[in-house]
Amino acid sequence: MADLGVILGDLDAETRTVDDVVAALPAADWARATPAAGWTVAHQIAHLAWTDRKALIAAAHPEDWQAEVEELLKAGETYVDDGAAAGARRPPSEILEDWREGRGLLAEALSAVPDGQKLPWYGPPMSAASMATARLMETWAHGQDVFDALGLTREPTARLWHIARFGTRTRDFAYKVHSLAPPTEEFRIELTAPDGSTWAFGPEDAEQKLTGSALGFCLVVTQRRHPADTDLVAHGADVEEWLGIAQAFAGPPGNGRQPGQFAPATDSSPRSRP
Repeated sequence: MADLGVILGDLDAETRTVDDVVAALPAADWARATPAAGWTVAHQIAHLAWTDRKALIAAAHPEDWQAEVEELLKAGETYVDDGAAAGARRPPSEILEDWREGRGLLAEALSAVPDGQKLPWYGPPMSAASMATARLMETWAHGQDVFDALGLTREPTARLWHIARFGTRTRDFAYKVHSLAPPTEEFRIELTAPDGSTWAFGPEDAEQKLTGSALGFCLVVTQRRHPADTDLVAHGADVEEWLGIAQAFAGPPGNGRQPGQFAPATDSSPRSRP
């Protein structure tokens, strides 16, 4: 059973890692383009603030969630981009303050969710622990875009475990958003953690397996790297297909990254470039 307190602590640590970088940026660098087409650093942080506010509604006021669904249906495919663009038009100091305030309120709200209660979301309903993990995953992923835009390297940490686990649990979701039938058998996932240990998911006797670094896996399931630019090795045709569509975040199929867009990433020598 996932420990909500541990996840919230790691979420706070991950947000502070990104916060420390953007808080020191001059205003001009907030306008720097990131690997996400059309999104600047300001868009990335504004999106995190916007999504945290949506998660706050789900956690603290689930009775209001239907209105969010109706807003999504009205806006269509531009809903998320519109939210990021609106936030990015504000001064950097306001974007950052909104993100800081919202993430604090969200942590309080998630801590107060009764055990067993599911929270509504754009994808399947989630427990408070799963919502906190999803926020950690998004914070790390959009933080990666910021690091890449600035040409900075971010050392992998044990916090990747939450994202790796989330990535394996969302396997079938990725198939469904692509209108594909998920494989009937589970995969074995064996990942090299930042400290050199092994994180394993799935049955040991699974016919198909995925191996490689935890960093590479997290970059792929968040669509921040193309599988070819990581050290991941697919042992089986179904695993290879999954790597091409893997998606840990809610919403329609993402665009991912192109092969060769970034230098290969491994736990032993993580590299990034704009």
